[in-house]
Amino acid sequence: MDEQVKTSDEITVSNKSKTKRTALRFVLLIGVVSLFADATYEGARSIAGPYLAVLGASAALVGFIGGFGELLGYGLRLVSGRLSEKTGKFWPVTLFGYVIQMASIPLMALAPNWQIFGLLIITERIGKATRNPPRDVMLSHAGKQLGGYGWVFGTHEALDQLGALLGPLLVSAVLASRGSYKAAFATLLITAVICLILIFTARFLYPKPEEMEVSIPNVESKGLPKVFWIYLAGAVLVAAGFADFSLIAYHFQKTDHIPTAWIPIFYSIAMAVDGAASLLFGRLFDRAGIRILIPLTIISAASAPLVFFGGFWLALIGSALWGIGMGVHESIIPAAVATMVPQQRRPSAYGIFTAGFGIFWFIGSVILGILYDVWIPAVVILSVVLQLIAIPIFIVLRRKIVREV
Repeated sequence: MDEQVKTSDEITVSNKSKTKRTALRFVLLIGVVSLFADATYEGARSIAGPYLAVLGASAALVGFIGGFGELLGYGLRLVSGRLSEKTGKFWPVTLFGYVIQMASIPLMALAPNWQIFGLLIITERIGKATRNPPRDVMLSHAGKQLGGYGWVFGTHEALDQLGALLGPLLVSAVLASRGSYKAAFATLLITAVICLILIFTARFLYPKPEEMEVSIPNVESKGLPKVFWIYLAGAVLVAAGFADFSLIAYHFQKTDHIPTAWIPIFYSIAMAVDGAASLLFGRLFDRAGIRILIPLTIISAASAPLVFFGGFWLALIGSALWGIGMGVHESIIPAAVATMVPQQRRPSAYGIFTAGFGIFWFIGSVILGILYDVWIPAVVILSVVLQLIAIPIFIVLRRKIVREV
């Protein structure tokens, strides 16, 4: 009898170990997919602002295009999140989004004017909006197996940002050797094709990622928890005050404080910091919880005066702090949402959360772009104030979570 029990226990341990290995391989493969995806679209984003200026767009237009792109890039996640939740078809929605996004970047090399170029920026954001909520849900299924949601999303973000480091460096090398923005955009066709090959491979190898997480009985719920809405209130203020790098790069181009070839390098450094910080803060989130958002928000707010007022070296430091802010948006935010809502509601929760985040990022980007043409210090003041206002909300959120626990 004891031997039978032991054998049963060994089988259970073996199955858990196998599931854990499957979860790890899945997270790493999706991370590599994101590496090449980010190399493609972050390479393009690193020079989108300066190229819009070359094509004749004003700072207000750069702010509008970047902000509207982020509006759709986040707002449409509400649709894709709902769609994947209702149908349970995570992979078709994810694959469609990747195809749209990766096709948009190389086509930028053919854009004849800022209007078409801006349209392709927006199309790329639509692709990202479509694929992110179902992909994040699939990643969240690996969280319980691998020690926490923070570790999973932090590891994914680290690989993601390695691509965001390499893409702008590739673009910078092309600019240095060819001096052509169009050649730089065309070169990104290589990384786009590799990304698509890998994501379809992931679909073939892991058709049902939800099997990595023990199913929880469906619980009827008419709404999301109150802590979710408090968290959203703080996050949208941070989003509204967070300047898009397109506007930052536009500022670098207009002021000549940063040589043109160095602008994508600055962006690469920001992405490298983002990736390293994601690993660290993802693990800290699993241990310390939501309170780590308080110091990270202060750090994010400090980037604005450095990038808009500083010379070469201060702007470099500011870009690195901006990268930490991006790391918070891309790793801790999805990890935190997964801990606040029931498993069955995650797709909708991701969609609602990122939709609100994107709407306020759009509003903030447009206002910051308009203010830039009027008075640059106003850009810095508004950016810092909006982000710091979020801190009391995060403090209230932390206290409410502690009381509920």
